Amino acid sequence: MQEFERCDLGEDIARSGAGKMLRRSRTTSITLDHGLIEKLRAKGAKRGLGYQTMLKVIVTEHLDEY
Repeated sequence: MQEFERCDLGEDIARSGAGKMLRRSRTTSITLDHGLIEKLRAKGAKRGLGYQTMLKVIVTEHLDEY
């Protein structure tokens, strides 16, 4: 424990790549009609989700239909 506390692991961690986050999603921006957002909020509330998460669920579940 004392050895760990005396060491600066900054360079070792940087070299290992352990500090890098793997991101599998990408931020995007779309403009939605106020009424659509309210419908998403209502549907999401029934499932305990926010409107953005509800939108992701709908897209994921129904994308292959198009």
